[in-house]
Amino acid sequence: MVAADLPIGDRIRHYRGGRRQDAIAGLVGISPDYLSQIERGLKVPSLPILYALAQELGVPTAALLSEQPPPEIETADSPETAVGRALLGYGPARSSTPVEAGVLRDRVETAWHSWQTSGERFTTAAETLPGLVADVEHTLRTVRASSDAGDRRAVLRAAADLYCLLRSYLRRIGRVDLATLAADRAMRAAEDADDPLRIATAQWNLGHALLAAGQPSEAEEMALRAAEQVATAQMPEVERQAMRGALQLVAVLGAARRRRWWEARERLVEHAAPAARKVPDNSNIGWTVFGSTNIALHALSIEMEAGETGEALHTADAIDTAGLPSVEREFTFGLEVAACHSQRRDDAAALLSLLSLEAIAPEDLARTPLARQLVLTVIRRARAMHARQAEKLAVRMGLV
Repeated sequence: MVAADLPIGDRIRHYRGGRRQDAIAGLVGISPDYLSQIERGLKVPSLPILYALAQELGVPTAALLSEQPPPEIETADSPETAVGRALLGYGPARSSTPVEAGVLRDRVETAWHSWQTSGERFTTAAETLPGLVADVEHTLRTVRASSDAGDRRAVLRAAADLYCLLRSYLRRIGRVDLATLAADRAMRAAEDADDPLRIATAQWNLGHALLAAGQPSEAEEMALRAAEQVATAQMPEVERQAMRGALQLVAVLGAARRRRWWEARERLVEHAAPAARKVPDNSNIGWTVFGSTNIALHALSIEMEAGETGEALHTADAIDTAGLPSVEREFTFGLEVAACHSQRRDDAAALLSLLSLEAIAPEDLARTPLARQLVLTVIRRARAMHARQAEKLAVRMGLV
């Protein structure tokens, strides 16, 4: 069985197995070079050739097609459906006893910690988030009519933190629609709590939702406006600097997504980096992981996306991710290094980076489109020994 998004060439290679390429080509009536180009994605076979290949490989023609299947109907017990239902108000009966604010806070903090540090964070999140969302929504409905302002504010703070986490999770499982809804809920809860730090965090979170939705200009504009607001907000100086810097990084990403590389570099150096120097590198204020290391990671991202792989790898050599409080940022760093090696056609180094990522975050590796693409590139292009290693990695990732 192969993954639904596996390209035609890789499907043919998979079903060919250990049979010689020249033997299959001869039986089908094409040259070995032509078959090689098909398997490497350089040529698309005609329907007659595709049919002949399927017949020779002993599989249905449909097995070689890589058309994306229609979206599967979500089952009632899927994590996405469960989270969506909880967001829309399906949960405990109104007469049920609400969860105490302190308990909710502890559960949300535990969920955030798992999300940022666990290599199996998707599995854990799928198990814990639906129930947590339902409890938060139920408690919110209860406390909105409460005369205890302190308790209401504590629940709203926990809700704002949870919705920020939910946006990150939903975006990474491909539910950008629900991620945007979660980002909006985070903003509303933060504003209702009248909490300056959480308002700034929710704005940072909304900026990332806009980036995921393909709206970099809107994300940049919103982030810069929010950074100005934070400058006069009533909060400790270290929190102000961290959130101003984190919002500037959203603007940096917005400029980079629009391929305005020099603007992204300038904003990183002149606005985000000075804020990072005033924030402890492992503080993780607002769960943003903002600090000097994150500045360096964004510098790497800019050069990688701009195609300046030599400069990107030079930047990567000076980065130490060991103290980062987020496995996601460590994973993104390793993935971008692998992408740089791949762009330079150094498949051995790309494979080594990918194998290292499997050790720290196997679920992220299996779910990230760029990681899947890089593995397939190694299989197609690398020498036999490295290609075999990549094929085994593809099996573990569920690609084949």
